Amino acid sequence: MEFRILGPLTVSRADGRPAALGGRKPRTLLAALLLARGRVVPDERLISLLWDGERPATVDAQVCTYASRLRKALGRPTRLVRAGGGYLLTPGGTVDAEEFERLAAAGHDELRAERPARAAGLFRAALELWRGPVLADVAEPLRAGEAARFDELRLAVLEGRLEAEIATGDHLRAVPDATAFVHEHPMRERARALLMAALCASGRPADAVAVYHRGRRLLDERLGIAPGPALRAAYQRVLDTQAG
Repeated sequence: MEFRILGPLTVSRADGRPAALGGRKPRTLLAALLLARGRVVPDERLISLLWDGERPATVDAQVCTYASRLRKALGRPTRLVRAGGGYLLTPGGTVDAEEFERLAAAGHDELRAERPARAAGLFRAALELWRGPVLADVAEPLRAGEAARFDELRLAVLEGRLEAEIATGDHLRAVPDATAFVHEHPMRERARALLMAALCASGRPADAVAVYHRGRRLLDERLGIAPGPALRAAYQRVLDTQAG
C-alpha cells in the first residue's frame, strides 16, 4: 500500500486500486495519523484539526464514523485502531514523505562525505516524489502546520542538489535552476552563493558579482542586515577568480 501526501493525499491499495477516501475531513484524519508515524493522535487533537474550533454536538460520533469509513477504504494490512483516548494508524506500506526524508538525509550525508555524484542522484530521487503543495486537499489547520516544514526540507534538498551538481562539474545545468531558485527565493543566501559559484564556473564572474550586489541590496533594504559569512565567502572566491 502506498500513501502519498507530497501533493494531494492519495492512497494506492495493495491490489493497485486507489482507495476512496471521501471528503476533506476523512482525508484530514488520515493525514494526521500518517504524520504521527505510529503514535496515538488524541481525540482533542483530531477534533481541533477537523473542526477548527467549531465543535458540533455530535463530534465524538462523527470522528468515530470517519475512522470506520477509513478502515473500510484502506482495508488490510493497514490497521486503524482506537487506543489511549485517540486513534493510531500502523500502515502496511510506504509513505512518500518518509521516503523523501530518508533520501534527503542520505543525500546530505553523501554531500558531507564529498561524494557529490551520489548526493545529486539521491536529491533528484527525493524531489521526484513531489506532486504539488503538501496536503493540498486537507483541512487548513493541519496543512498550514505541516506545509512550512516540508517546504523548508524541499528547499534544502534543492540547494543540496545544486551544490552537488556544481561539485561534479555540471555547472551549466545548475545555472538556470539556480537562477530560477534565487528569483523565487531572493533572501536565501545559500541559494544565491550557489548561483554565484555556478556562474563563475561557467566563465561568467562578472554576472556572479552582480548577483552578489543584488543580494546585498535586498538584504539591506528588506532586513537591514549585511550578507552572512557564506555569501561573503562566495563573493571573495569570485573576486579571487577574477584576480587570477
